[in-house]
Amino acid sequence: MTHLGSFSLLFITVLVLVSSCKKVDKLTQFDMEYTETVIIPSSTGIDLPFSIVQPDIESNSTSTFEANDTRKDLIEEIRLTQLDLTLTSPENGDFDFLEEIEIFIEAEGLEEKRIAYLSEVPTNSTRFLDLTVSDSDLKEFIKKDEFSLRVRTVTDETINSDHHIEVHSSFFVDAKILGQ
Repeated sequence: MTHLGSFSLLFITVLVLVSSCKKVDKLTQFDMEYTETVIIPSSTGIDLPFSIVQPDIESNSTSTFEANDTRKDLIEEIRLTQLDLTLTSPENGDFDFLEEIEIFIEAEGLEEKRIAYLSEVPTNSTRFLDLTVSDSDLKEFIKKDEFSLRVRTVTDETINSDHHIEVHSSFFVDAKILGQ
């Protein structure tokens, strides 16, 4: 075999191995989705920060990990990739009453961490907000059986009725293959 032939064979072998590793990685990467509802009560003060603590959210992480052929101890990282808000009630409401919003995650035994925010909420009568997400590894929170979200807002208008907001979050999970 010539030098050129040996080099070509080596190059093709490396290319196949790299391609195979990427395919195996994809088998252990998946998304976890959560949707919760928060209520901002009417007659909330203007220009004053206030927090709304949600009840604990069951992570269902164990069953989700099993469905994706992995376990808690094999999780390498979990990152929030998307967090958006949809105003579901009142029908004629919008997010114009908000000046800023932050969302924090907390779980037993872990220090609270900011995971998403919007410093300047647009005043364009929208019922949907896409928040900026942090680039933190959140695996310790999501691996817990329960976690909770705390919403901190500052309003710049009074509201006359409770505002129901659907909070949708998507987490990217990267895990090792079960048994490896």
